Amino acid sequence: MKADASIEEVESERPSKIERLRELVLSPEAVIAEQCRRSFYFFMHEFWNEVSHDTPRWNWHIEYLCDQLTELASRVASGLPRLYDLIINVPPGTTKSITCSIMYPVWCWTRWPWMRFIVSSYSNALSLEHAEYSRDLVRSDLFRNIFPYLDIKQDKDTKSNFRILEKLPDNTWRIGGNRFSTSVGGALTGFHAHILIVDDPLNPKESVSDLKLATANRWLDQTLSTRKIDKAITPTIMIMQRLHQNDPTGHWLNKQKENVKLICLPGEIHNYHQFVRPVELISCYQDGLLDPVRMPMEILKDLELDLGQYSYAGQIGQNPVPPGGGMFQVDHFHFVDSIPPINSSSMTIRYWDKAASESSRSAFTVGVKVHKSKTNQFTICDVKRGRWLSDERERIMREVAEADGPNVSIFIEQEPGSSGKDSALGSIRNLIGFVAAADRPTGSKISRADPYSAQVNAGNVALLRGDWNAAFIEEHRYFPFGLYKDQVDAASGAVAKLAAKRLVQRIT
Repeated sequence: MKADASIEEVESERPSKIERLRELVLSPEAVIAEQCRRSFYFFMHEFWNEVSHDTPRWNWHIEYLCDQLTELASRVASGLPRLYDLIINVPPGTTKSITCSIMYPVWCWTRWPWMRFIVSSYSNALSLEHAEYSRDLVRSDLFRNIFPYLDIKQDKDTKSNFRILEKLPDNTWRIGGNRFSTSVGGALTGFHAHILIVDDPLNPKESVSDLKLATANRWLDQTLSTRKIDKAITPTIMIMQRLHQNDPTGHWLNKQKENVKLICLPGEIHNYHQFVRPVELISCYQDGLLDPVRMPMEILKDLELDLGQYSYAGQIGQNPVPPGGGMFQVDHFHFVDSIPPINSSSMTIRYWDKAASESSRSAFTVGVKVHKSKTNQFTICDVKRGRWLSDERERIMREVAEADGPNVSIFIEQEPGSSGKDSALGSIRNLIGFVAAADRPTGSKISRADPYSAQVNAGNVALLRGDWNAAFIEEHRYFPFGLYKDQVDAASGAVAKLAAKRLVQRIT
């Protein structure tokens, strides 16, 4: 058994064409094996049920990606210089992980059992889950029946790193390639691969973090790039949804390297046709949709409301800047002269964003009152805004609560740290007798405003006429690039609470 056989030596020991033809005539399994080896897409059809219990939806883009991945692996197998690294941008739920992370390495082993892979994702748990599916596929009865010459080395059989054995014509076994799994930021010392695969290097919930972005980009540049068996041949495949202008895709493209190929497939091209790459794939879209079965327009509209405008533009449109560039389409606010009647299925919240200081250049303390009707329509009823000293601010907050009445729940944004907690608790004590609680939001002001902007842009937010309307609209018009963000922050906090239907207990 030769552990370090060259590619030429391995290929020379493969069965001859005559032997393979004789095998095909005598065995129907051999026919299937040959079809699988020739076509990655056929292989996916044949072994789908070994990795998923869901009914497969064979959209055109899956076959296209299979062909692209086949071409890339074939060059590696032939020892040809790498033409490019491959970036694939597709929406979530498009079979990308099953294709690239789970089935692709296994299919490559059916032709080139010596190939080594390093596969990474944003979390170790996700990487190991994908690895387990790959390993279970190799262990499956169907795979063993079709490819009896492949097995997993028993003393190298873990989810994080398992190794392939290849049975030779003389019935001896030779050590083959392996699949090593890690997370972005994880250690890779001592491991090298013929093909590097990066599947979702960023968690969508953490993509607004400058630290997470920098960590992912630095790991790709300084760690993963050094793990190639042959730097002239080994390609990197990165498949992900766009999440930020400086996410790993943006980071790679901003380098303007010539040896990078981009496949970009937005979920719909009514708004994002200019981002399709290669451009000739536009002709494959049906009614402007990438996958009209799994992602019809009504589903995409729901997703836009759920994700918010920025996240939708990135994850579905593959361009993390909304069409038109603005977060709030302020002309979609409409005005009302009264709010709908309050009943058991409606709610009203006053959400306070308190300023840290009272200087003339500081942020404002803002309390936005928002009503949600039984038909899930939002109305901004009132905005209290000013720069007040602490004692005056607490007095005004109490007066506003008394004017709003006991049926209006009150939330106070709690700033990070012990001082923020003490400040929020002080305001709650001041509001004794009212329904009041502190709220500790996570993420940036932009990410928190995203779901709220989706409601505004869908025409689902009205403004009760008042003298506060002009300043409120102007802050939204320039958000997040304007000088102040307090009204947007308070309004998005109130809408988030109303959408979640979270209630607090009366403080007595």
